[in-house]
Amino acid sequence: MAWITCAELVATVSEAGGLGTLGPEAGMRSQGEADDLDAAEKYLREEIRRVKALTKKPFAVNFPIGWGKQQIKSKRQIAAAINEGIKTAIVSMGSPELFTQELHGAGAKVIHVVASVKQARKAEAAGVDAVVCMGYEAGGHLGVDEIPTFVLVPQIVDAIKIPVIAAGGIADARGFVAALALGAEGVYMGTRFLATQECNCHPNMKEAVLAATDTSTAVFGRKTGISRCLKNAYTNQHMKLEASGASFEELRDFERSAENTGGWRRVPAAVFAGNIEHGSAACGAIAGIINDIPAAKEVIHRLVDGYEALIATL
Repeated sequence: MAWITCAELVATVSEAGGLGTLGPEAGMRSQGEADDLDAAEKYLREEIRRVKALTKKPFAVNFPIGWGKQQIKSKRQIAAAINEGIKTAIVSMGSPELFTQELHGAGAKVIHVVASVKQARKAEAAGVDAVVCMGYEAGGHLGVDEIPTFVLVPQIVDAIKIPVIAAGGIADARGFVAALALGAEGVYMGTRFLATQECNCHPNMKEAVLAATDTSTAVFGRKTGISRCLKNAYTNQHMKLEASGASFEELRDFERSAENTGGWRRVPAAVFAGNIEHGSAACGAIAGIINDIPAAKEVIHRLVDGYEALIATL
């Protein structure tokens, strides 16, 4: 959801009672903009201001720490977001020790994304306020240990004292109730909000989610950054290269190429140009149960109303 968490989607989720979350590429339309540090800061500031103009409710901003230039970009964006007065940061893909103190010093809450008990304990020791426990069913970048949500959540709940938010394989009230039963205090959803009216991704991407079945996603990129995306020509070729013993550099060059995408990089090719066959279309395994494109507020209402009905039957 990094590219397609526009201000309208974020504000609608927050207005409905959820915590809408801006991604680091919100407002951008090309990889060139994402790679330009000045542009990355500018677009994030603009999207934060747009959200504030649409809602007075709380919202969050997501910062993937990463490494190298990505880490420099995150540092710039975090400083800009602090300057814009954000109150909640969801931090992922890196050490929780790096930015937690800075964010706390600015009065922001910090939620760190983890994929193992070890990572959760490290995040708690670093002083974060809560963790998102992300299971292997999730879309996009994943934990290397391949631990599913259903077994990961209760182990993390037992291991730490701060709140745990469940992520990965959750798209309706059934997943919400299951997460709470496992000890989580909330849920974090991406794929379900991808297929909503307010999401600014290409209609082809939304239709691909609706057409997905239980076997429509693939996990790949164990050398370059493990991810789950919709199966297509791009993921098939990537996995063939991996199986052939291609080097990190060869795989990275393939990921960054604009082959068969009309000049687009892989991610924006899928989400903005609608090239579902040759783009990188991040999507969770739960896509198989998504069969409509409602308003984002309806997704929240279904969680709440469905929760009450399920608890009554239990």
